[in-house]
Amino acid sequence: MSSVLSDFHFGPRFEVAVLSRVGTGAQTRLENQDNFVVIDVDGCACHMLDQVPHRLTLPDWPAGHGRIAVLDGMGGHGHGREAAEAVAAGLLAVPACTGGAELARHLDALHARLQRQFPESDGLARPGTTLTLLELPPGTAPLLYHVGDSRLYELGRERALPLTVDHVPATVAAMAGRIGEGDWRRQVHGQHAPQISQAFILGNAFAHPARLDDPLYELTPARLPSWLGHLADRRALTLHPDCAYLLATDGFWSCAHPDAFVRRWPGLFAHCADAAAMVESLFAALDREPPPGLQPDNLTALVLRPVARHPDETALPLDAAQVPQGKI
Repeated sequence: MSSVLSDFHFGPRFEVAVLSRVGTGAQTRLENQDNFVVIDVDGCACHMLDQVPHRLTLPDWPAGHGRIAVLDGMGGHGHGREAAEAVAAGLLAVPACTGGAELARHLDALHARLQRQFPESDGLARPGTTLTLLELPPGTAPLLYHVGDSRLYELGRERALPLTVDHVPATVAAMAGRIGEGDWRRQVHGQHAPQISQAFILGNAFAHPARLDDPLYELTPARLPSWLGHLADRRALTLHPDCAYLLATDGFWSCAHPDAFVRRWPGLFAHCADAAAMVESLFAALDREPPPGLQPDNLTALVLRPVARHPDETALPLDAAQVPQGKI
């Protein structure tokens, strides 16, 4: 197995570990079109370039601030890897943000700029990439920005709780009232289909399902069904110190019964001492006992783990806003 990257410094608040692989088993994709971004509190950054981790230091990065993200490149001219690399590089140039509106403004501008860099050509759509990102300002709530069908999970002792909504046709149908909660859950979490309704650079098919529009379409509480409204794309998060948080691309649930595999994750993580061990455990489970019907796909997993503190220590707050905890 490739080495898990975990030598990042996130101060007294978090541990971070990440691993990206072209796939698992005998059949894999020709290249790894996934990517990730880690910027630690010292401004030390890491992302994938030409399918290998690339490190650099951001000289103007403010001390104490962090950023993590996973990306899954796709489609268009066959330049999915290049699209994900362009977004990852762009994230290194986005200044540290302390508010959700500021973060969204910078990322929406990056989306528009990269659309000009990757124009439609000869009737082919632009390439695109998912983007699931956490901004980690010091002393306040982490900020989520989500596009596509990569996911953020909260992993507790007994369950794996998704904290994002997949941008897929089933979500379009649910927003239009054509399917209800049970059908949506079965289609999104009980099976897997390689279809997407929105991606960074690519654009969105939410506003007009019959065509692809340039802007990103934010899934707000007002736009989502009531049973998904607490999982808006752009929001502050409450992180719980007894949980771990997994950002992952869809290769981990590209199988016949993804919900059954996901239910195994809390048990896999239960006895892991740190974030690196959690990442190793997840990949080892795929290698050792792959779920039925697992499809060849790229795999990227990034674990953010709040650091346990002694009761006498004064901890920096993990959050500044309470978010309703819905059951998926």
